[in-house]
Amino acid sequence: MTPSSLSTRLTLFALLSATTFYFLYKSRRRRVKPLKHLLLNPNPRPGKLFFLTQTGTSKALAQRLLDLLSSKNNIPFDLVDPQTYEPEDLPKESLIIIIASTWEDGNPPQNSKFFVNWLAEISTDFRAGNLLLSDCKFAVFGVGSRLYGDTFNAVARDLEKRLRGLGATEMVPVGEGDVDGGELESVFEGWSEKVVTVLKGGLVMENENGIVYESDVESLESDDDDDGEGGEDIVDLEDIAGKGPSRKKSVNVAETNRKLDGKREMVTPVIRANLEKQGYKIIGSHSGVKICRWTKSQLRGRGGCYKHSFYGIESHRCMEATPSLACANKCVFCWRHHTNPVGKSWQWKMDDPLEIVNTAIDLHTKMIKQTKGVPGVTQERLMEGLSPRHCALSLVGEPIMYPEINALVDELHRRRISTFLVTNAQFPEKIKMLKPVTQLYVSVDAATKGSLKAIDRPLFGDFWERFIDSLKALKEKHQRTVYRLTLVKGWNTEDVDAYSKLFLLGKPDFVEIKGVTYCGSSATSKLTMANVPWHSDVRAFSEALALKSEGEYEVACEHAHSCCVLLAKTEKFKVNGQWHTWIDYEKFHDLVASGRPFDSEDYMALTPSWAVYGAEEGGFDPDQSRYKKERHHKSKR
Repeated sequence: MTPSSLSTRLTLFALLSATTFYFLYKSRRRRVKPLKHLLLNPNPRPGKLFFLTQTGTSKALAQRLLDLLSSKNNIPFDLVDPQTYEPEDLPKESLIIIIASTWEDGNPPQNSKFFVNWLAEISTDFRAGNLLLSDCKFAVFGVGSRLYGDTFNAVARDLEKRLRGLGATEMVPVGEGDVDGGELESVFEGWSEKVVTVLKGGLVMENENGIVYESDVESLESDDDDDGEGGEDIVDLEDIAGKGPSRKKSVNVAETNRKLDGKREMVTPVIRANLEKQGYKIIGSHSGVKICRWTKSQLRGRGGCYKHSFYGIESHRCMEATPSLACANKCVFCWRHHTNPVGKSWQWKMDDPLEIVNTAIDLHTKMIKQTKGVPGVTQERLMEGLSPRHCALSLVGEPIMYPEINALVDELHRRRISTFLVTNAQFPEKIKMLKPVTQLYVSVDAATKGSLKAIDRPLFGDFWERFIDSLKALKEKHQRTVYRLTLVKGWNTEDVDAYSKLFLLGKPDFVEIKGVTYCGSSATSKLTMANVPWHSDVRAFSEALALKSEGEYEVACEHAHSCCVLLAKTEKFKVNGQWHTWIDYEKFHDLVASGRPFDSEDYMALTPSWAVYGAEEGGFDPDQSRYKKERHHKSKR
């Protein structure tokens, strides 16, 4: 081989190598369209702003974003309920924004199931391909609860994946709001600002390296002339990272949370507004008090609640409160329609127990004073009401979560105020550590694992084990203990055998069986009036349950007005043929003050005949005046 031919071959090899290297290098580069290609058509079809909502939160956020886009920035959008939208029209859209809630077990809300399922199916259909939505730009914001672990904002994340898989261009990364973490408002505000910036033409792309703005793209394009292609619309991702484009300052969620002593407050402004609208008086950062309708009823001499009939409390002297508005469940029959926070452990600022008790009594007495002059309220009963003698720690949430619950109970007892504490059977260790209370309740809302999950919608993955351990912990208590059953027709009224087996675990002194109270329609609950049992249904269930106990429990009392029946341990509370379900409150306080161990029999009292099961009065105190509202039903034509 001659020197000239060898030189020619080496030259060709070098040229081929350089060309190969060039194309390999080019393959590592990513095209980023200049701003002019990402700006919207000056006269576009209005964008679609979808809300996937169960409780109304996503709809409210979507309405706020619509106002921000349309009214304040003149960017046309239509607010769309997905159940009224034909998903096959999506390829016609050039711009969509979705505010998506995640509901039970990571599923979409009821109003969006067809829409979400259609996207899931079409994204896996090879006939649709990955360019079906190539002319569409989108953004997704998720509304969920981080307390549900892996399913947190599962719907929003899945929608993002499906839309990208169909070729749609994501304008900003999916936003993730936490309804129970107190961060929803600030996160949504920050995400909305990014969306508006994009739509107004100020943002090109966002990735893990930062947010690239119009000015940054211009500088990148002008600087990218190393290969003599300064006019080409190509920017290397490594160049973007190396040149350090400006980053829009994001919302610092930690700074936006209200903080005291290094911890945020449990009650956010939104939660506070919702609860105050329902008549709650918020105490400090995590407690509350509210006047009960039975308190007002007995102030007027119109009868007391079932606890008056079963245990002898004076309803007009009872204060309903809680030291923890947070709960670990989202029960289908929640009276508060889930407007209170939830949590699996205490993670908030903590108020002093003395301050909570003082403020609760102060707010309670102010509400009592407001009944002065109301028909039926006598001066004697008003003065008695201003000196509360009982505290129902069952207003809302999970009182036993409060780390200083024992100190709070001590303070109430020091003032000779009795304590009726209700726990939702998810904190067995807290039950074990609890000091004696006048009466300790455990909510037994279902008798099987499946029905408990469906009714209580617990946050804990090991909710059933916690439930069982809570019942076992009750067995070790020496003071009065109660299983509280809430009957929901069609949900848990057929489980008599399963309920009777639970009696063996906790050996409660009493079993309260109450029909669910219908609190009106709510997006958080599927319940209707059809789920509310009649008092005759509650009686039949109670009698069947007592029969299953083979004499260990008998039906002792009833309060027909509340659709409530009481089972009591026969051996303990039926003395010489007479029931002793009432409480000697003065005796209880003396026993607590003595510091000596005592049992539930030590402070029981005789039950009056009118409160006994089967009595003609049906649990209504004959010393009160029965009042029945006149109901004017529309006549059927």
